[in-house]
Amino acid sequence: MNSPAGTPLAVPSLADAEELTCDVLVIGGGTAGTMAALTAAEHGANVLLLEKAHVRHSGALAMGMDGVNNAVVPGRAEPDDYVAEITRANDGIVDQSTVRQTATRGFSMVERLESYGVKFEKDEHGDYAVRQVHRSGSYVLPMPEGKDVKKVLYRQLRRREMRERIRIENRVMPVRVLTAQGRAVGAAGFHTRTGRFVQVRAGAVILATGACGRLGLPASGYLYGTYENPTNAGDGYAMAYHAGAELTGIECFQINPLIKDYNGPACAYVANPFGGYQVNRHGERFVDSDYWSGQMMAEFAAEVASDRGPVYLKLSHLPEESVSALESILHSTERPTRGTFHSGRGHDYRTHDVEMHISEIGLCGGHSASGVRVDDHARTTVPRLYAAGDLACVPHNYMIGAFVFGDLAGADAAQYTAYEGTLPADQLREAHELIYRPLRHPDGPPQPQVEYKLRRFVNDYVAPPKSGARLSLALEAFERMRDDIAAMGARTAHELMRCAEVTFIRDCAEMAARSSLARTESRWGLYHDRLDHPRRDDTSWFHHLDLHKSPSGAMEFTARPVAPYLVPVDGFDPVGGASRPIGEVHAEDVATAGSRDLAPVAAGAGVPEPERAVVAPAASPAAPAGGRSSARLLELVALADEEPELDALQPYLADPAPAVRREAVAVLTETLPPGTGPALAAALRDTAAEVRAAAAASLRELVETLPPEPGLRDGLATALDEPDPVVRAAALDVLRALRLGDTGLFAASLGDSDLSVRIEAVRALVSVDAADALAGAAATDPSREVRVAIAKGLAAVGAERLSAGAPPGEGDAVGADPVAHALTGLLDDPDALVRAAAYGALGTTGCPAPLTGRAVAALAEPAWQVRAGAATALSVAAPDVAVPALTKALADANADVRKAAVLALTRHRSSAEARAALATATTDSDADVRAYASRAL
Repeated sequence: MNSPAGTPLAVPSLADAEELTCDVLVIGGGTAGTMAALTAAEHGANVLLLEKAHVRHSGALAMGMDGVNNAVVPGRAEPDDYVAEITRANDGIVDQSTVRQTATRGFSMVERLESYGVKFEKDEHGDYAVRQVHRSGSYVLPMPEGKDVKKVLYRQLRRREMRERIRIENRVMPVRVLTAQGRAVGAAGFHTRTGRFVQVRAGAVILATGACGRLGLPASGYLYGTYENPTNAGDGYAMAYHAGAELTGIECFQINPLIKDYNGPACAYVANPFGGYQVNRHGERFVDSDYWSGQMMAEFAAEVASDRGPVYLKLSHLPEESVSALESILHSTERPTRGTFHSGRGHDYRTHDVEMHISEIGLCGGHSASGVRVDDHARTTVPRLYAAGDLACVPHNYMIGAFVFGDLAGADAAQYTAYEGTLPADQLREAHELIYRPLRHPDGPPQPQVEYKLRRFVNDYVAPPKSGARLSLALEAFERMRDDIAAMGARTAHELMRCAEVTFIRDCAEMAARSSLARTESRWGLYHDRLDHPRRDDTSWFHHLDLHKSPSGAMEFTARPVAPYLVPVDGFDPVGGASRPIGEVHAEDVATAGSRDLAPVAAGAGVPEPERAVVAPAASPAAPAGGRSSARLLELVALADEEPELDALQPYLADPAPAVRREAVAVLTETLPPGTGPALAAALRDTAAEVRAAAAASLRELVETLPPEPGLRDGLATALDEPDPVVRAAALDVLRALRLGDTGLFAASLGDSDLSVRIEAVRALVSVDAADALAGAAATDPSREVRVAIAKGLAAVGAERLSAGAPPGEGDAVGADPVAHALTGLLDDPDALVRAAAYGALGTTGCPAPLTGRAVAALAEPAWQVRAGAATALSVAAPDVAVPALTKALADANADVRKAAVLALTRHRSSAEARAALATATTDSDADVRAYASRAL
């Protein structure tokens, strides 16, 4: 137990260690670790999952995810195209066999997650709504309700059959992987609340501790104000290194665009499908390399530093419905504090674009290419030691890749049983000393002060642009920091955890500096930009740079040739071959202002560094008001861990206190007993708005896992008559998703008084291809937002008809076709955005001769949105009329119109006139226009 305030925790005896035993030890309860544990258990292994926080809300996924960056969905993308894209993004330095695992297994993982209850965006027909964010390939799958991902995974871990196989130990932090006979046999760590020493014997160990997000210091100076999850301090990088595993690509940093003065991403991946994009202060798109890569960051940094800066995420041109949708995602799923940040500055997306800047440096495999070396089964170079997620070097692996490699690691590790030999006493002693050393001098420098100093050196000497001189000074600084770290003081188990993290950060900082010094070229754009070696050197450096800990404790390097590709990529030709030993990398001789032969004479006593305040822990939240309600809430919390049946929860769902009923809905959602759907539908009719809102949110969260039973359908249909519009909208959404409604049921809601309900009704009608009902409402709804939704819905219905073999309307047939007739009427809508949506829909349903002339004329409309929509319509019009008009549109003052014209001309590129027009667009001032024109040619 922690000692009373002011009294340091006593150092526990090594002999009193608590010992745990398992077949598979998983370290880290985030994205990859959760999946590894589930898969290993499904393969029959007894699993121990250690998490230094609490699995329910730990890891980078804790607050949810706004989308998947690498969904290779059949029919929308091909695995080979994705492998080639990642290869280009990483300047050719990839092991394609690992990237291909994500490419080929990613879709199955999406389906598996969906079976758990994770929601991915789908269109009205139930197909995955994959978006093209990059200029080639459609890989981005939005998750507008992705805030619940971790909760869904935790629910899987708590399933009765999984609880029999998976033991979860929260608040236990490993600091070292134990090895014997050359293989991993367990781990040593401690409890971050009680301080007790813990040793684990295992058959295999899976490291899934995430990125090293706390390497560089944010511009704000806040230790935990990092782009990456700040709890990820490089734990796994250090543990893998000290266990003897090879790490690779550590010189290839993670650097990201982010909001100025805020530790959140600017979220172009989220904003792009809504029409947002990055611009300089002149409003020009400037990023030629659209894929998230070091080259993109180099272009970004150059623009920020030029007279064209600052750089912004442009959102102010978007309509209200798009801005509202973005706010819902960015201010909840992505960063709950983001709305407060903008509000404090008086900024609104409707009137202010978002200023962007550059994040601190970090190490991350999932968003860059720096991590533990793994093969295509997540095995490291140490037998029975695995790595998965952002810790593993599988370039640009992102969330789906983390799940895939967690699954691979769990499946392969499950073949081993618990180690039965003696755990290595020397390694246990070293781990014990590492953990408890700060308790021996509790009044030593506090961890925040030492960590700030360490990470300040990282910013000063390691962050790009790099140079041999600065990197050498970094090594000197990090060597001196050993003494500072050894002198750190702590009094509580929590402070011991933070002190241990500082040792991990120092290890990662040295790895980053030495790796950057070893690779004597520039590669990956801003990620490894060497001022003293400014060119890429494929002759000497078309290699992975691997590092490992030698038997003497030194950091040694090897240049390993890139293996021959599985998927050929133009511009790169790996030939394999033997590795080149480099050995140790030493600091360069850095000149100083005076001779090193004479020691400087001190003029007086040195001035100590200023003390930095240690933030006191926040006070515990107050207990709920009301004694009876408090007791009932506590009963529910306890009941949740018992996997209750619905009968056990019914008294709480009918409790007089709304707070208890709301919590009962939450427990029902987490435990998911049979009958959950009808019970939640019944809760939609609760007298308290907070309970109804919770039930609506739960139904939407669980929609992928709820059986479409009659009781649920009846409950939802009844809810359509409720006075609460939140209830009516949720009922329509779930009825549509579960295919429980029909045209008659959905059409009745087209006359609803609430805008959001009518939009849900439109989506529901699209799902049943109710063209007549949609067409009838097209011109009569008073809301612009609904009419835009109808136009887009008609496009979806029309596309479905075309795929079924129905021809688009031609000539007089336009009047007979309800889709074409309705869209023709919307072309005369008084609102420009509705007209734009209607023209855009014609680009999907077809633009027959009577409408082609109208589209050509619309290229002169005052509203740029209408002009862009008209260009889209002409992409499917007769070439002899469309191509000359689109060629003229390439001179439009608005870049989005020119981009739409280029994309439309791409559909006509069999025409020599279209190809000539595209050639002129390759010199456009807008980066997107140039890029799409070049790709078309």
